[in-house]
Amino acid sequence: MSQAPALALAIVISGRGSNMVAIAQACARGEIPARVARVIADRRDAGGIARAQALGLETCVVPARDFPDRGAFEAALRAAIDASGAQLVVLAGFMRILSPEFAQHYAGRMLNIHPALLPKYPGLHTHARALAAREPEHGASVHYVTGELDAGPVVLQARVPVLPDDTPDSLSARVQQQEHIIYPRAIGWIAAGRLRMGANGPEFDSRPLRQPLMEG
Repeated sequence: MSQAPALALAIVISGRGSNMVAIAQACARGEIPARVARVIADRRDAGGIARAQALGLETCVVPARDFPDRGAFEAALRAAIDASGAQLVVLAGFMRILSPEFAQHYAGRMLNIHPALLPKYPGLHTHARALAAREPEHGASVHYVTGELDAGPVVLQARVPVLPDDTPDSLSARVQQQEHIIYPRAIGWIAAGRLRMGANGPEFDSRPLRQPLMEG
């Protein structure tokens, strides 16, 4: 019996691309039945582009500041994604808010990872906000992308304890360690056909996913 082709991924980044590297390495090791078709950055100085090239991945830069408005940028970004043949769009440290129209084009085919236990702390500065609120725990969430910021269905989360001497940087480092575990795992589930977006929301192993799965 022939093996199903690996799921093609377009990974979209803005920065150094640590989650991109974790996903690409999981693909290369054969841990998940997926392959990185293209890494796309919205900034020429995104450090993740050099890291992707060092891994032998195809890269593309679509500089947002070169376009007159969000619509023009998103049209170019969409063209770069679609030209790669990607079946799943993976936002990995992508720091721009996408329009509802863009999200709808990739409905059920676009994931994001957010450094908080959604629905808590959508948006920026999540670690500082969690510390200011004296949260006992913090974490990361993998979710499908919808037209509302960080509000799409969450499919997998990981928790970390908040320690008495934590700073935003130390908390961020521990959360990011978990991100590098759960993001490849969620992508692997999609590639294996275990996780999908159904008509009424996410389904895992052919059953409705009523609440996020939890790492550990």
